[in-house]
Amino acid sequence: MNNKAGPIKFVAHSKRVIDLASQYGWRPGARYTNTRDVRHTNFAGVGFLDIQWKRYDFNRHLDAVVKLRPFMTVARDIESVLQLDDILREAMELKRHAVHVVLVPKDPKLHGRFEELLPKPFILGFSVPTRYGGTPLAPVNFNRPVHLLGGRPDVQLHYAQTMPVASVDCNRFTLDAAFGDYFDGEIFRPHPDGGYERCLRDSIRNITSGWSGYEAADLSGLG
Repeated sequence: MNNKAGPIKFVAHSKRVIDLASQYGWRPGARYTNTRDVRHTNFAGVGFLDIQWKRYDFNRHLDAVVKLRPFMTVARDIESVLQLDDILREAMELKRHAVHVVLVPKDPKLHGRFEELLPKPFILGFSVPTRYGGTPLAPVNFNRPVHLLGGRPDVQLHYAQTMPVASVDCNRFTLDAAFGDYFDGEIFRPHPDGGYERCLRDSIRNITSGWSGYEAADLSGLG
């Protein structure tokens, strides 16, 4: 199935931002550590549940997945192939309660071994590089449906030219909006009229427009 409207877009932020983004077809997101702002949204079957990767707690994550029944959630990062069996067991348990689960390979030893080691029912997660880190594996490894995790919208669009992107999550624009900047479709710049709400709305609109015409990878064969 072709989808030239671009990938599924998620935003994990305040209810204000989620409500605004929903007007442009975005879906709600949250971290399993803070689901307050999605309690009253239509989250089951459509939402994205992210993780607290620095101090990951599988049981707390699983409890949130069981409660929210998201469209998509993320297993903990595969930082070592020695963790792979445990992470796959966790991912299978999460998949009992979510439509899709994302595996995030980060160990360089996985290069060239995705087909062998990462089961196809799972989406591949690529952590878009930021000053806090990113996925060290080359994009050539990501040759089946990919979820782009975080990062700047322009950088996400760049990586989408190198791999088959099915979905993205993005809230970077909310940080810039707090300083009066918005994403104009190419870069972040000061908004000509200013105002947090204007920055948010125009960023969301321009990010959405930037994905227009992109043929998103098909998720219908997964799950």
